[in-house]
Amino acid sequence: MKDLFDKVSARCSKLTTRAYSTSFSLGIRFLNRSLHEPIYAIYGFVRFADEIVDSFHNYPKAELLADFRKQTYEALDKGISLNPILNSFQATVNKYNIERELIDTFLDSMEMDLHNNYYTLQMYERYILGSAEVVGLMCLRVFCQNDERLYKSLTYSAMKLGAAFQKVNFLRDIKADTEDLGRIYFPHVNLANFCLEDKMKIESEIEADFADALIGIKQLPKAARKGVYLAYAYYLVLFNKIKRLPPQRIMTERIRVANGHKIGIMLQLMVSPGI
Repeated sequence: MKDLFDKVSARCSKLTTRAYSTSFSLGIRFLNRSLHEPIYAIYGFVRFADEIVDSFHNYPKAELLADFRKQTYEALDKGISLNPILNSFQATVNKYNIERELIDTFLDSMEMDLHNNYYTLQMYERYILGSAEVVGLMCLRVFCQNDERLYKSLTYSAMKLGAAFQKVNFLRDIKADTEDLGRIYFPHVNLANFCLEDKMKIESEIEADFADALIGIKQLPKAARKGVYLAYAYYLVLFNKIKRLPPQRIMTERIRVANGHKIGIMLQLMVSPGI
């Protein structure tokens, strides 16, 4: 029976999520239990692709990513993969009718990181769409449980939430991205002379994304609402911490939210009647 293999695959996706992201792992715990496995599956898939382009420096990244793309499509067509991360992902894609266009767009954005060090405005917008906004839409497919009308009504907010998360990541990781990976994501910004005005323009954009995202979060089904709001709250705390710091500070260190603070946010949400 394939059931045992599927359980092992789902466990691999869960372990991957917990190993790489405390914030998302805690957020997933606040989702209805029925949503845990598919969201772990989506996170595991995007994390593995991201690891190829960000971490495997002594290996043929382009070849590995092309093979990962090929294996992904084969898993979707066959309904199985011996790669447990792809096996759990294909099950989620096929169950919740996640469009292949979203998967294509995501993988295209990962490929952009193989060839680009400097992002123009058009490239930046395309990268945000593929690396973050479509991932929000994959998760939204799961949250809406094949309710097409609800999905369409929340599409814009889901994309904005993904965009907000990614842009905060860019600010948080700006030192590593520039020094270790040689990438400059923000267009029209001279990081050699990163000034307060540049930082405030980026922050204004992120604030607008967060505001649009919150509108949709409040309309999510109850099974998903608290978990998504918790991830939103974590990132908002991180963003506000970054906002209080001068540009030179975020250029020299990676800003974090302590795990104790994260648990405090979680406990506060547990007793909050508003979400």
